[in-house]
Amino acid sequence: MPDPNNPGQFGNRPDTEQQASKGGRASSGSFGEANAADPHEAGRMGAQARSAAESEKGHMSTEQGDVITLLEGQHTQIKDLLRRVETASGEAKRQPFEDLVRLLAVHESAEEQVVHPASRRAEVAGEVIDDRLHEEDEAKHVLAELYELGVTHDQFAGKFRDFAGSVIEHAEMEEKEEFDQLRRSLSERDSARLATAVRVAEAVAPTRPHPQAGESATANVVFGPPLALFDRIRDAVRDWRTKSEG
Repeated sequence: MPDPNNPGQFGNRPDTEQQASKGGRASSGSFGEANAADPHEAGRMGAQARSAAESEKGHMSTEQGDVITLLEGQHTQIKDLLRRVETASGEAKRQPFEDLVRLLAVHESAEEQVVHPASRRAEVAGEVIDDRLHEEDEAKHVLAELYELGVTHDQFAGKFRDFAGSVIEHAEMEEKEEFDQLRRSLSERDSARLATAVRVAEAVAPTRPHPQAGESATANVVFGPPLALFDRIRDAVRDWRTKSEG
């Protein structure tokens, strides 16, 4: 649950959904990269979220509103962050690892709450969805173990290598067994709605302050145990889903 004593913490804002739909500059690079979006622009991912809402009125291109394209793009970012963690040394692993946890929390929470249920409605084989959910649950707990070890622990590199292989295999199976079928079954309107759910997850996830932002920005930047982060983002997406279906 959100911490009532910290109104700046992600998930505590009463205007979470509005933040997902405000105007802003979309990131063109991986999380943490120099060309990533500035978190101090209103609605960091907001322009895309607003476009997703407009798609439901027929005012957006298929690519912008295609949830599968969005998720596959996140898969590419995840693979890049896995590589960056593996190739970095010592403390240099920390930033890409934290960025990876954030992105996985966004990605998997949106899939759990809206994408996999949509796949079930599209009659993707139940065992396929069950396998993906099981893999995602395992990944969350391995991330928690890696977080507890710390990036400089002598066992971190070996455990992370195994984890990276499992995440890549999971992403590839998802694209092969689930995404193609789901894309064919979704209307443009439904695809745009699911894409909005992904951006809601992005809007409530913690971000890094801009290097020139000063100390005031750090109050909104909270990175803690991965399981708590997954829970907060999952709850935000679930609340959005409940409101949108009401």
